[in-house]
Amino acid sequence: MDIGYLIFVMPALIFALWAQARVSSAYRQYSEMNSGAGLPAYMVAAKLLQESGLGDVRIERVPGELTDHYDPRDKTLRLSSGVYDSSSVAALGIAAHEVGHAVQHAVGYAPLAIRNGLVPVVQLVSNAAFPLFLIGLVTQSGFLMDFGLLFFLGAVIFQIVTLPVEYDASKRAINMLEGLGFIAGQESVAVGNMLNAAALTYVAATAMALAQFLRLFMLRGRRD
Repeated sequence: MDIGYLIFVMPALIFALWAQARVSSAYRQYSEMNSGAGLPAYMVAAKLLQESGLGDVRIERVPGELTDHYDPRDKTLRLSSGVYDSSSVAALGIAAHEVGHAVQHAVGYAPLAIRNGLVPVVQLVSNAAFPLFLIGLVTQSGFLMDFGLLFFLGAVIFQIVTLPVEYDASKRAINMLEGLGFIAGQESVAVGNMLNAAALTYVAATAMALAQFLRLFMLRGRRD
């Protein structure tokens, strides 16, 4: 335990736990609110994709809860079991959000392209960041600690780039659902609440990455 953990990491961790609890609560609440459209999420997603000119994007069911995602590598939109067949407001919002990512991919949305390009690099450097820093800390090697910090900075940048990607996908989701008449009025408010709660988890992930970086930066400074 060090002062950097208490100052930076602990508050970020509390925020992350709160954000996760909020999205789980919102998902449970709006999963019980049936949409007026009465269509399962996979059918709504298929319609949104078709209207967006993305008929080549496949839709698959995947196990788990809130495991929904769009994979640009094979143009596949994967919906979790609890979302796929559900006609709830929560399910429609989640499915439309993933369609939003598919649209981003199709139109070449710059932040998404940057994020996707960073993925393999960030996976490599983020795995090496802590080991390098800790080895440098133990051996009193400023060179290794600086490399660890530099690598960890890549993870921070990745999280920051992710934020506009997620918020833009949510905005596209609401616009598409409203534009095609799948939601209206209080349903639109509910979808907005659900997606905003989900977006907070990405804000929390960014805060956590930044907090860890600042903690390590503080430790590095104490070794000079």
